[in-house]
Amino acid sequence: MSKDLFSDLMIGPKHFEKHLIEDGEYWFMPNFLGADQAILQESLLINTIEWKQEEVFVFGKKYQEPRKTAWYGDENCVYSYAGKTNHPLPWTEALFQLKTDIESLVPGASFNSALLNQYRDGNDKMGWHSDNEKELGKNPIIASLSLGATRFFDLKHKRIKSLKKRLELPAGSLLIMCGSTQENWLHQIPKQKKVTLPRINLTFRKIVS
Repeated sequence: MSKDLFSDLMIGPKHFEKHLIEDGEYWFMPNFLGADQAILQESLLINTIEWKQEEVFVFGKKYQEPRKTAWYGDENCVYSYAGKTNHPLPWTEALFQLKTDIESLVPGASFNSALLNQYRDGNDKMGWHSDNEKELGKNPIIASLSLGATRFFDLKHKRIKSLKKRLELPAGSLLIMCGSTQENWLHQIPKQKKVTLPRINLTFRKIVS
């Protein structure tokens, strides 16, 4: 993302905060959705999305994912990670509208798929990883919308072990990971046992191959 590309996004009550990090960058908008909108979207998605708790292979062993997931998008957007291949369900009206609204804020972004995660409480998590699968191409733009409970989002550099960041992602917030972030950084959603409420995360992306 160029500096000029995002300069226009700093106008008005909703704006991205730009964060340049070593070998990467991310943008954060705490109020993409208002409080009432976020509650309505969370309820709608919990009740209308075809959630599944998948099994994945990690270092040759099979585990149940510690969260529920769903994969939606254009018909040809097949996505493989953690030893499983995902064939998309067709866009719901609500998901397609959210995709379109986010694209309107990020010039040059065009998403054709979304990975949804439902964390039922603070015991559900996502381990360290990068969204660097070949289907996403080089330097992908990943748009991450959070609903429900506020959870930590951790980042750590792949080579410089002292470089770490922790963000809090409240309901209605929008995080854009771009540049070379996926190439050089890992991220996770850690356990937070004191969190008793669910969280939904939607990550919009573009499958290029």
